[in-house]
Parts: sequence; C-alpha cells; structure tokens
Amino acid sequence: MATACVADLSRAAACRDSVAASHFKSISIFIIFFTSMFGMSSPVLLARIFQGKSLYDRAIAVIKCFAAGVILSTSLVHVLPNAYTALADCHVASRHPWRDFPFAGLVTLVGVILALSVDLIATPHMSHAPYAPVVMQEKESAVELGCDGGGGETEKVEEELVKLKQRLVSQVLEIGIVFHSVIIGVTMGMSQNVCTIRPLVAALAFHQIFEGIGLGGCVAQAGFSFGTMAYMCFMFSVTTPLGIMLGMALFSLTGYDDSSPNTLIMEGLLGSISSGILIYMALVDLIAVDFFHNKLMNTNPGLKKASFVALILGSASMSILALWA
Repeated sequence: MATACVADLSRAAACRDSVAASHFKSISIFIIFFTSMFGMSSPVLLARIFQGKSLYDRAIAVIKCFAAGVILSTSLVHVLPNAYTALADCHVASRHPWRDFPFAGLVTLVGVILALSVDLIATPHMSHAPYAPVVMQEKESAVELGCDGGGGETEKVEEELVKLKQRLVSQVLEIGIVFHSVIIGVTMGMSQNVCTIRPLVAALAFHQIFEGIGLGGCVAQAGFSFGTMAYMCFMFSVTTPLGIMLGMALFSLTGYDDSSPNTLIMEGLLGSISSGILIYMALVDLIAVDFFHNKLMNTNPGLKKASFVALILGSASMSILALWA
C-alpha cells in the first residue's frame, strides 16, 4: 500500500502546475455557470411556452422520466463511486476507523433514510392536516355534494396536493444536487493537477447540462412561480462555480492539499449522503410515482413506452460522461 501511495504521488507531481491550473479553473467558472443555466432553464422555459397546449402533459411526463434517469445515474455512477474512492484512498484507508468499516455505504443509507424522513414529516403537513383524515374528508365531501360539483372539487384538492408534493420533491432534489455540485467545485478548486483539470472542464460542462435538465424537468412540473423558478435556476447554476472559487481561496490561504486525508474524508461523507438522497428521490418520488401512479401514463401505453425510453436515454447519457468526469 505504501508503494502504491508513492507511485500516486509521483504521477501527481508530474502534472502539478499552479499557474496553468488557476488559468483553467478561472475559465471553467464561466463555462460551467452558463452551461448549468442553459441545462436547467431549458425545460423550465419550454414548459412555460407549451403550457395549456395538448402535448404539454405528455411532454412533461417524458422530460421528467429523462430527468429521473439522469438523477439516478448521477447518484449511482458519479457521486457514490467518487465517495467510495475518496474513502478508499490509501491515505484514508490506512487509518482507523476508515479501514475497518464501509462508511460510504453506511452514510448513503443515512441519506436514504433522511430523505424518507423528510417525506414522512412534510407530506402530512402539505394540506395542513394529517394525510389520512384529508382522504376521508375528500370522500365525505364527494358523497355529500354528489352531483352538485363535489367530484370536481375533490379533483382540485387532489391536484393541489400533487402540486405540493412535486414542489417538495423539487426542493429536496435541489438540496441533494447542490451538495454534489459544491463538492465537485471545491475539489476542482483545490486541485493543482492540470492533467485532471483540463479534461474535467469539458466533462463538467456536459455533466451540468444533463443534471440541469434533470432538475429543471422536475421544477417545471411543480408549478412554482416564475420568481421561484428563476431563483432555483440561479442557485443550481452558481453552486459549482462558487465551489471552485471557494476551493481556490482555501488553497491560496492555507495551501491545503486536495489529497489530504481530512479533505478526502469530508468529500467521501458529503458525497455519500447526497448520493443517498438522490437515489431515494429518483426511485421513490420520480420513477415509482410516474410509472405506477400517473393516471395519464397508465391510460396511455404509448406514453409509458416513450417515458421508459426517455428514462433509459437519461441514464445512458449521464453514465457515458463517467468516462471523463
């Protein structure tokens, strides 16, 4: 293990160039900001343009399934492997207790349970009443009102609850993705390895486009106000560039090595918890909801097939990027 560490350090030393690294990172701040903004704003703007038209609901369903594939692939192919790699680094894995237990898997599990907890706590309060009584109230109202328009009123209540759920999902998704984006940015900002940074700039640009499309598709369906959607687009777009600037500042002020054990531990733990959140949201709140509880999709086999293809394409497009980032 000691020999492997020496070999890794010798390879890294050959690629270390602080001046060239700073140049690439400064350019990457602007590139990543604009590609992130483009990725997330595209589905949001398209949704606003086509809202009210006949194809709107079907297009949103397909976009959301593409988004689910992107987010699931992000968590399983990008975030979780990076977390395992950070905690398995020879500088960390040789220390107690990191060598004795798979902490990346444990913290991912904590992230899944945390996301479930948010769902369990928030769902009953979205209608300002416990969930089960709300269902009973809706049934009672439907029986009482009967042909006097009660059914329409019940549908409106259900639609409002669905919207509230979609908003919660979008907000929790953004939190998980923001964690991931900040980690990427800080790691890149602290790195002085030109061999790593050069291909990473282009790869991260595409990474942010696809991740932005994923989050933007969910935000578009949630029915936020224009101001809220603009704020969420801006926050997603600015987190990775801010992370890069923070990483550059930390290295400039402290000379803190991006390969130090403490940095790797922080990167591994934060990556693991964000991976758990994204896995839960993709499988439970996006894929399961769309394929098993979406009335439009269940009554339209063609739409279900198109949505499944979109899910595969989203997963594949994000997975291929793992070759470079």
